[in-house]
Amino acid sequence: MDVPELLNTLPKMGKTDLCQKWQELFNKPAPQHLRKEFMVRILAYKIQENAFGGLSTATRRRLKQIAVSLENGSMNLEVGQRPIKPGTRLIRQWRGKTHTVSVAETGFEFQGSQYRSLSKIARLITGTRWSGPLFFGLKPRLAKVQGVPNVRG
Repeated sequence: MDVPELLNTLPKMGKTDLCQKWQELFNKPAPQHLRKEFMVRILAYKIQENAFGGLSTATRRRLKQIAVSLENGSMNLEVGQRPIKPGTRLIRQWRGKTHTVSVAETGFEFQGSQYRSLSKIARLITGTRWSGPLFFGLKPRLAKVQGVPNVRG
């Protein structure tokens, strides 16, 4: 049975069959008082994880940081900046002119020259001191966890 077909059958299965599937996937019995709706969701995730792979180490680490932060009562979470892959092009309009920066293995390329810092490029463009990541829209921001989340992933 292929993954989409199996995922479609899960909600139609009875609790006994879901418990059997749980045993098969987790090699242990399902928690006794787990509601059917949650079993279906957890089993669906596990099936997809087995078929397509799980979360990356970095994602698991970040989720752990968020969990610890919430356990400690922190309401603000800093959304970390991800590394920019070489080959990425950063495009910024400034005073009617479009500026393009290419991300290289060891820095950034702008107008035929190599730079180690986006801030240096932002300063060349604007004539004033700027945070390069802020200027190019890459700066991490603080996000409130309470209420409507503003977390970008």
